[in-house]
Formats: sequence, C-alpha cells, structure tokens
Amino acid sequence: MSLIRRLMIVVIAVASLPVTQSLAAEDAMAPLPAAHAHNDYLHDRPLLDALDNGFCSVEADIFLVDGKLLVAHTRRELSADYSLERLYLDPLRQRIRHNGDRVHRNGPVFTLMIDIKSDGVATYKALHDVLRQYHEIFTRVENGTVHQKAVVAIVSGNRPQATIAAHSPRYVGIDGRLSDLNSDQPTHLMPLISDNWRNYFQWRGEGKISEAERMKLQDIVQQAHSKKRRLRFWATPDTPAMWGTLHAAGVDLINTDNLPGLSEFLRNPR
Repeated sequence: MSLIRRLMIVVIAVASLPVTQSLAAEDAMAPLPAAHAHNDYLHDRPLLDALDNGFCSVEADIFLVDGKLLVAHTRRELSADYSLERLYLDPLRQRIRHNGDRVHRNGPVFTLMIDIKSDGVATYKALHDVLRQYHEIFTRVENGTVHQKAVVAIVSGNRPQATIAAHSPRYVGIDGRLSDLNSDQPTHLMPLISDNWRNYFQWRGEGKISEAERMKLQDIVQQAHSKKRRLRFWATPDTPAMWGTLHAAGVDLINTDNLPGLSEFLRNPR
C-alpha cells in the first residue's frame, strides 16, 4: 500500500470521529493569531492538529472534480472522501457552535485560506455555492458592507479576481502579491498580501538576516499595514531564526509545516 494511500486512510478515519474529542485539548491552548498551517491537510488530523496547537489560520488546496471540492496537493492524491466540507467546513461549524461563535473560545477571527488548484472561475463558483451553505460562520461582504463572522475565507492560487469582486454577497477575499502593495482594492476584497520569500530575499533562516534585508522586510510590512492588509510569506524555512525574524518584523501570518515547533516558539520566543 502506498504512503499516500495509508495517509489518506488515517485522515479519513480521523475525520469520521466526533470533533468534540479534540475540543478539550483545543480549549486549553491559547490561540496564536500569527500561526498559519501551510498545507494543513497533510497533517495526521487536518484542521484539528492546528487547532490543538492554537493556530488561527490554516490552508487547504482544492480541486473541482465532478462538481465536488476535493482537498489535495496534486491530482494524483484526490479522493472523493477528502472533501472540503468533511475536512474543514463541518468541523469548523461544530467548533464555532461549541465555543460561543468563535473557532477558539474568546479568540480572534479565524482564517481559512483556500488555494484553488483547478480552473479558477469554475472552482470559485462551486466554492461560493458551498460556502453559502455555511453562511452563519463565514464573513461576507454585501453591497460593500462587511458582516463579520467567526471565519474569514481567503482565496489563493488560481484567483479569478474580477469574478470574485463582482459577487454580492461574497464569502471570500483574495490574497494579493507584493506587486499589489500599493493597490487601491478595498481591504475586504484583498485583506492579505502573500508571496514567495525566496523571490525577494537571499537569507534562508540560518544565523542572522542582513541589515539590508531586515530593513527591506520592515518596509514591506509597513507598506502592507498602511493599507490595513495582513502579510504572509510562503517558502520560508522552518527555523527558529526565521520565525523570530518574521515575528519581530510584524509579519502577520508565519507559515509553517511544523505545528508544535512554531506553537512552542511563539509561546516561548528565544
């Protein structure tokens, strides 16, 4: 049996368990607004492992397959049992009901980043129809007015910006790139700037970042915040030096595949 198939069996089995089995651990863990679970669905318990470590942001890649939104990194990993609803939307709704209209009790608004891997327009339209069925938990924008809920959804990857912007009500925003730092798009449409660290910085998370690159990072953070947008980089090495540098600079979401490592670091920074 292949490793991918064994991993999928484990995840499907975990997804079938009552979400309340993880609530006690999650309730005891203070939320970490800066912690973002990159490719969250690859962990043993998608969503639940991140929540148990206090994460307030997770990322899931989706494909539209025969009218269903399936979660996977590539097409060869697709499974009909691996749906967005089963792995993320249903557990989120159950937790929000349990925790007084928040994912983490008394915690901040939770971010669900959805990376579209298939055709942008078709997949977004299917996503809109699905999120509408969970309207009570997702922040929506209607006629330019933001109606805040427990979760904000942000579309990345193949983002059909014009299609998304034209929708009302709308249950998602999009992430911009560093080229969008000076964009005049409203914050409710583009609440986040995301980009590839390696395209802009030479430092790889060992030792200290150079002063020139530290100042460059600080300037990017200030530009994003001046537009009231959050900032995230992907392809950042999972090292304490990288986490500390991003955190000190004010980067809003720190990307990681090492959930317990980043959780421990943010609680006890070195």
